[in-house]
Amino acid sequence: MPWIQITTTVEEALAEPLSDALMDIGAVSVTFAETGEQEIFEPEIGTTPIWDHTKVMGLFDAEVDSAALLLLLSQVMPQITPGAYRVEQIEDKDWIREWMDQFHPMRFGDNLWIVPSWLKAPEPNAVNLLLDPGMAFGTGTHPTTAMCLRWLDQNPPIGQTVIDYGCGSGILAIAAAKLGAVQVQGTDIDPQAIVASDDNAQRNQVDIRFALVKDFHAQPVDCLIANILAGPLKQLAPEFNQLIKSGGQLVLSGLLATQADDLVTHYRDFGFELDTLITQDEWALLAGHKA
Repeated sequence: MPWIQITTTVEEALAEPLSDALMDIGAVSVTFAETGEQEIFEPEIGTTPIWDHTKVMGLFDAEVDSAALLLLLSQVMPQITPGAYRVEQIEDKDWIREWMDQFHPMRFGDNLWIVPSWLKAPEPNAVNLLLDPGMAFGTGTHPTTAMCLRWLDQNPPIGQTVIDYGCGSGILAIAAAKLGAVQVQGTDIDPQAIVASDDNAQRNQVDIRFALVKDFHAQPVDCLIANILAGPLKQLAPEFNQLIKSGGQLVLSGLLATQADDLVTHYRDFGFELDTLITQDEWALLAGHKA
């Protein structure tokens, strides 16, 4: 069936109250979106920030009276003038099919592919990871994940032990396993990430142990990959020093290019020489060895 969408842009302080108001008057969903004026690259740990100016969109059944909805909103949210809202009709579609059609197999480096499970692998003899787009976890589309995958393709961990620290969907751990690692482990602070990673490992028929950070214990490994954010990466340097063998490899991503020099200097104090810098857009990957 068709839908009615009510949209406006508000200051940060009004976004949540407006969302609550839209749900109270019958919205089936409310979505926040950025307006193109501000990007949030690295929020503070434990926070979920939104933009200074946020686009708020409420979706309603098309049979509702949009004029009556706007009147209700003006009563509940008098800070927002009725003229600030845009009302539009959204045609009904096969949303699942439309969503699926947005995705396609992606190649990273020479021999590594990420393939949605409903599609055929373009190169059956390549290293193919079956991975479906999911909620908030990496599927290779973000530059930091893409750089890590290309690094793994160019530096396959054949016969090595590997840790994926901040595993998300498990994509890097699974890639390492499929590229020849003898043992792979993954960890994350989010229980949903552990569930998603376990599911994806089973789908790809690889044996990987995933555990929450609080439950994670490992012997020093040959290679550790961490695609997180610069702040946590800096805090984790002592931990990584304990988790990597002498001469082992460290790969860090999730940082902005402008943050790379600071991390190189910081990690040198812990015995790491990060002598490889790769950038894509404003993001960076650092790689090197422990002395």
